[in-house]
Amino acid sequence: MQDVTVVRTSVQPPYAAHLRVYEPLAAYPEPDRARWQAWAAEHGPDAAEPAQPVAAAVLEEQREALAGLAARTPRALPERESGRAYLRLVDGVLYVCPWATRLRSWQALEELRAGAPVALLDTALPPVARAAAEADRERWRAEHPDARPWILTSRWEVPVHWFLPFGDEDRCFVPGGEGPGGEGSVDGPGGGAERGGRPAALFYLVPMAQARRRVARAFRALREAAPDGDLVRGAERVGRWLEEFHPRSLVELDYGGLVHLLGPERLLADRSAGELEEGLRALRAGDTAEALRVHGELTVRWRRVLALRHAN
Repeated sequence: MQDVTVVRTSVQPPYAAHLRVYEPLAAYPEPDRARWQAWAAEHGPDAAEPAQPVAAAVLEEQREALAGLAARTPRALPERESGRAYLRLVDGVLYVCPWATRLRSWQALEELRAGAPVALLDTALPPVARAAAEADRERWRAEHPDARPWILTSRWEVPVHWFLPFGDEDRCFVPGGEGPGGEGSVDGPGGGAERGGRPAALFYLVPMAQARRRVARAFRALREAAPDGDLVRGAERVGRWLEEFHPRSLVELDYGGLVHLLGPERLLADRSAGELEEGLRALRAGDTAEALRVHGELTVRWRRVLALRHAN
């Protein structure tokens, strides 16, 4: 597991959640396998800490991205891949989730173009910088037609369909504290989002086979009950994405910077994956009313979180 060194910085992580896939080291072809093995040897995932979050590495990635945007000529994307990754070591097997920063930067630029006012977009990233980034992407895409990100990001919310691969037993809540081995323990009481220096963390971690099985069962039940619903379309998207990776991978849902938005009490009480699982059980049992109630409550709760992006 990646070391959770306390990071003293004025940079706060964005209010974003992340869905990650960690593939086993053996799934990577050479020379990537040797490169990730060397990266792991230097950064030391800890087999004794299998339930630690990757909060320190997330902050490092954020600082690196902000440094590029703060340059005199803002860069829409890094000039080259960072060669960094999130790491997990489970049962003696090393799992690697590459940052793939350039690919994710292109995707973020597309989302920004679709959702931001033109004046704001031109101020943040001048048109000439965007045009250069888009031309660079087309060249890169021609050389890497099968490329896919190991990380999906959602700002200001966790999309409800992201909970489909997980059950409540996969949930890990690490309260804020002084550091590893201090006050924080998985699912322990108390715990502030920033208490004592180490931020709280809430994440789910599950083997790929189990994630695919859950998504497939959910998709079948939802397709029969609500073939045109948002949740069935989300299940299809997540299922197709998971199929792109090695069958012995790990899947992680990380609340990321949302822990600072939700606060310690809501984090401790949050059981979104378990609630969605209960709703799907009701749906398979024919209790459509109960399934709709659970899904409605879960959706409304996360829409309230999403609405905070317009707060001042």
